[in-house]
Amino acid sequence: MRDAIIIGAGHNGLVCAWYLARAGLKVTVLEQRDVVGGAAVTEEFHPGFRNSVAAYTVSLLNPRVIHDMALGRHGLRIVERPLSNFLPLDDGRYLKIGAGQTAAEVAKFSQRDADRLDDYQRHLDIAADLLRELVLQTPPNRTEGGWLAALPELAKAGRLGNRMRKLPLAAQRELLDLFTKSAGDYLDGWFESDPIKAVYGFDSVVGNYASPYTPGSAYVLLHHVFGEVNGRKGAWGHAIGGMGAITQAMAKAAQARGVEIRTGCAVAEVLLEQGRATGVVTGKGERLDARVVVSNLNPRLLYTRLVDPATLPGDFLRRMEAWRCGSGTFRMNVALSELPDFTCLPGRAPAAHHGSGIVIAPSLAYMERAYHDARAHGWARAPIVELLIPSTLDPTLAPAGQHVASLFCQHVAPQLPDGSSWDAHRERVADLMIETVDRHAPNFKRSVLGRQIMSPLDLERTFGLVGGDIFHGALGLDQLFSARPMLGHADYRGPVKGLYTCGSGNHPGGGVTGAPGHNAAREVLRDVAR
Repeated sequence: MRDAIIIGAGHNGLVCAWYLARAGLKVTVLEQRDVVGGAAVTEEFHPGFRNSVAAYTVSLLNPRVIHDMALGRHGLRIVERPLSNFLPLDDGRYLKIGAGQTAAEVAKFSQRDADRLDDYQRHLDIAADLLRELVLQTPPNRTEGGWLAALPELAKAGRLGNRMRKLPLAAQRELLDLFTKSAGDYLDGWFESDPIKAVYGFDSVVGNYASPYTPGSAYVLLHHVFGEVNGRKGAWGHAIGGMGAITQAMAKAAQARGVEIRTGCAVAEVLLEQGRATGVVTGKGERLDARVVVSNLNPRLLYTRLVDPATLPGDFLRRMEAWRCGSGTFRMNVALSELPDFTCLPGRAPAAHHGSGIVIAPSLAYMERAYHDARAHGWARAPIVELLIPSTLDPTLAPAGQHVASLFCQHVAPQLPDGSSWDAHRERVADLMIETVDRHAPNFKRSVLGRQIMSPLDLERTFGLVGGDIFHGALGLDQLFSARPMLGHADYRGPVKGLYTCGSGNHPGGGVTGAPGHNAAREVLRDVAR
């Protein structure tokens, strides 16, 4: 008899498996695809060209997870971008962020804004540091069963409240702003020039199908800045070999602990006996028994497809069916014969801006129009595009002298408003994304040798990202912390005994963090110990 079966070999499933195996449990991981990694995989998409297919950049991967699993010893190497971001503008100007250049760059547009950068960063760091403390903690959970059951949760809430109480009043006000305001309102309170607000505000719409002026979007901005690379807070980097290098290292670490990983093995059903999870049935009809089952899937998929609905409380099932998903993401990988030659900063020789996150979205107003356009028409006719060219940092991805680029595009409707399928529009929208980059780098379109397209529907079919949702559920105030995935189930346990969740639909949310896998393993081990 296995101790644990984990459904899904995405990064959180592998992290959870490793911690359980380290504690001596016999663990089997089941993955429906033929490769481990979930959405963090590297694959060849055009002859001779490899890239991170879905997840595409590194920052949020938790240092504790990297250290505990000794991922460096298993082949993981992460390098930092030479610049954080590059923003080309229609008027021939540009903005660079990072590498000690930010203040001088922002001063080209506003000296006042340049003078406020350090103060802005200090305020943001207060909130980001609090998040860093919370990511590896299980949130306080609403419990039933009397005061004895509630005591541990009250203690957690008390510790958190005490931590908040010790913050200066100004910092508490800042936290309130970041957890409730829109990113647009928050940034408008700090800066006056459009370019710096656009670069910072882009983080608020990444994976978030909303306007930067939607209340709560300031938190999404914050969610993207609490990471670090090689000990440098807030930095972004690239895993040599692509995002698949992370999950391949995790798989090696797990297997070294005795974890069995079976690919090409979909799960069709979670087995329940007397109200308790006792194993799974695979897509091929094989029954596998275990003491506990842990799911790395979007919680909506788990509870609406793999669990008998008759065994779930009515209110729980209704809320799971209404779990908000859909991040407005359109993902592309392209093979390039040469680097883009930007009109505002000419040159096809590798330069620092080629190794940065290149954001095509000149203002918050542009982003807001893109959102409303997508709501009305299905996709923004002037879309938001982030272009990364990881081959400038990693020569293993493309033939010598050629390159691969990731296009991470917002806003597209997860479900098209006219009810048509994304299969009917994916090529047309892909053309639009290429042309959007081409307007700033006129050699881009002609340099494309091949492309891979991932519409929201493709992301759902391939990786189980419902509505293309990269976070396994929107990061709204109603789906965060003690309410993720639902009030009363923030502790990685659902209403079925012996069935746990370890994916991004749990605290602290999406991104390649490994934190939900780490936290879920801790809760499983507590129950096993009892």
